[in-house]
Amino acid sequence: MESVDLKDIHFDEKGLIPAVVQDARSGEVLMVAYMNEESLKKTVDSGETWFWSRSRQKLWHKGEESAHFQHVQRIYVDCDADTLVVQVIPDGPACHTNNRSCFYRSLTEWANKEDKGNLAILHVLYDEIKDRRIHPQEKSYTNYLQQKGKNKIDKKIGEEASEVIIADQHEDKKEIIDESCDLLYHLFVLWENAGVDLYDIMAKMEERDEKKGNKKEVGHKDKIF
Repeated sequence: MESVDLKDIHFDEKGLIPAVVQDARSGEVLMVAYMNEESLKKTVDSGETWFWSRSRQKLWHKGEESAHFQHVQRIYVDCDADTLVVQVIPDGPACHTNNRSCFYRSLTEWANKEDKGNLAILHVLYDEIKDRRIHPQEKSYTNYLQQKGKNKIDKKIGEEASEVIIADQHEDKKEIIDESCDLLYHLFVLWENAGVDLYDIMAKMEERDEKKGNKKEVGHKDKIF
């Protein structure tokens, strides 16, 4: 990937550049803020987001009051070098309303548009399952599985996988979707119970995708993706 030096960043006439802050794991857009040269340098040097507040006319360190710091993983620069995408791992909600993202509302004209789903739900599900172990809830099915342990969880994986196969044999699209959701959920519980991180799995998938031209290093020795 190409890179851009700090000296080549194009700030506007007010010395600012918009920064789109994105969850590095889920891809969800968390907020949009502005950086000046000093806050961008502080962000690079500290590994946490710093911005320029246009309303207060001062630098601000995200999380300085809420403790919801944002740990920078990558910074991307657009083709004109006048907009940034800052990928972070957040310590908590990005929005002052305590919502995870500042973009928690829909434009009225799109409010009733059919939602086709978003991969960010995988990140949400992963975090919720982890949180159940730390903060158990009465009548929680996740807690029930966690308490029963691997034998129960493994049995459910087998059952749900079989039901996906049966749904496919029935050629029932709705049934395939429903059963696949059940299988994915139980697989997430298995990962959490085994101490496997979702993002380690995603990193392995990326590694395999990068090696897709070398069939001896990916999956079966005689097959590629």
